[in-house]
Amino acid sequence: MFLEQPRETLTQGAFARKLAAVAVYGACRHARLTVAPQRAIHAQRPRRTPVKILVPIKRIPDPDATVKFANGALDLSGAKWVPNTFDEYAVETALRLAEHVGGSSRLAEVIVLSICPAAQRQHVTQALAMGAERGVVVDCDDRELDSITVSKLIAAVATREQADLVIAGKLSQDNEGGQIAQRVAGLLNRPQACFAAEVEWQRDANALLVKREVDDGVESKKIPLPAVLNVDLRVVLPTSVHNGATPADHKYQDGPRLASLRGITMAKRKKVEVLTPDALGVVASATESEAGVTAPPARASGQIVNSVEELVNKLATEAKVL
Repeated sequence: MFLEQPRETLTQGAFARKLAAVAVYGACRHARLTVAPQRAIHAQRPRRTPVKILVPIKRIPDPDATVKFANGALDLSGAKWVPNTFDEYAVETALRLAEHVGGSSRLAEVIVLSICPAAQRQHVTQALAMGAERGVVVDCDDRELDSITVSKLIAAVATREQADLVIAGKLSQDNEGGQIAQRVAGLLNRPQACFAAEVEWQRDANALLVKREVDDGVESKKIPLPAVLNVDLRVVLPTSVHNGATPADHKYQDGPRLASLRGITMAKRKKVEVLTPDALGVVASATESEAGVTAPPARASGQIVNSVEELVNKLATEAKVL
């Protein structure tokens, strides 16, 4: 004998609540069925490769040290090596382009490159402490290289790293050649802008708007990426660099930033890759050599005169300029 289950008796209010619950459950099921494929499609989208900025930096003998000569050349045996000032400006420019002040993400990866003995790369560590992500050192004696070979090495590293932008200082303080950025641009077949005083990264157009001072005003040039840039001293003024993400009214300190204690600590853990010229397919030789370096002749001491008449007489009889 089977007992009949009692039927559930619902009041009008209870029936309405149950009907609403069924409707919500159905809506949730429908939402799950339609949202899941969208998540799967979004997960399959490729991540955008970050922009890479390569900054060549050079070590130079301390400009404030006393210059010594030996055998017709500079005596650098006891020289103190410091970063080239204009290359520090280039590092600061790259960091301002890469960082999003007020945001949490970086807009680009900054890679510093130096051609020097691997054991003497303190200037690379200093740039990493300023904020660059990683470093590359081409291990060789940079004193035996000329600007052509240095440019070939920089171009080879830029190609290897697939750098979107190469930023260099306008010249090095030791020889003031001012040729590297121009040669690198030629080797890479890229557009270039020189002596930049202001830089604006127009990310939507994938281009740089560069301004430089000329004799009769300011010249503006727009160049597409990938490109090569060298910078002048005014590029490190508080409002000279814009990247479209950092607020336009943000003011940096005047000049290159100083490394913080945290930056110095983190620099010790950052990667520095050591390469050789052979690994880059470049012969480390010079096509030009230094004929000799000598000290300028000593200046004669000045003479004190007691009157205008005596001065005029000496200019006429001794200097023979009157």
